[in-house]
Amino acid sequence: MKADSVIRWFMPKEERFHELIAKDAQQLLAAARLFAEIATSANLEERRVKVVRLKAIEHEGDQVTRQIFEALNSTFITPLDREDIRSLASDMDDVLDYLEGVAQYLVLFKLSESPEALTQFAGILVAMVEEIERATGLVWDLANEKKIQASIVRISELENQADALYNTVIADLFTDGRNPIEIMKWKVVYDGLEDACDQCKDLTHVIGNIVIKNA
Repeated sequence: MKADSVIRWFMPKEERFHELIAKDAQQLLAAARLFAEIATSANLEERRVKVVRLKAIEHEGDQVTRQIFEALNSTFITPLDREDIRSLASDMDDVLDYLEGVAQYLVLFKLSESPEALTQFAGILVAMVEEIERATGLVWDLANEKKIQASIVRISELENQADALYNTVIADLFTDGRNPIEIMKWKVVYDGLEDACDQCKDLTHVIGNIVIKNA
């Protein structure tokens, strides 16, 4: 057993999960920021390079998620409801998967454009994930309830912005005379981004439930 594994085993249980969830959130934020760089790049080769980096972050995120699940399986008493911890980790993993998947589509479909809607979606997702990182860091101490609720409200506002943006961009796709194949490619991209935003919103339900259960 490695030294860091021994140290983690003897950690107070709350610190153990707190550390792992924080690491998961940090990986997600790094991924969202890198995706924003990919979205604003209008060079396909540059996108390819950054997508490889994003895939590496996604792989690291999977490893952290697995560590959380293993810790849940080996811990009798958890600082929060074990299903809530599992849902936090699972939902963050899903958001990261959506980001990596959309980035892959941009490369596979050879989409080198950087339309305004794409960069706006990227900005919304970075803002949402920043709030997720903040809220998941605060959720271990319910004295932070007001700050947690503020993050939940902000994510909901951002998700509403994403919904409006999605409706506008899909309508525009089918009315600007694009090639049908190009329309379908971009629709797949925007569907994935909308799914990522929806998953961020779903994560706030988990956070909200934690607050209610421990109030």
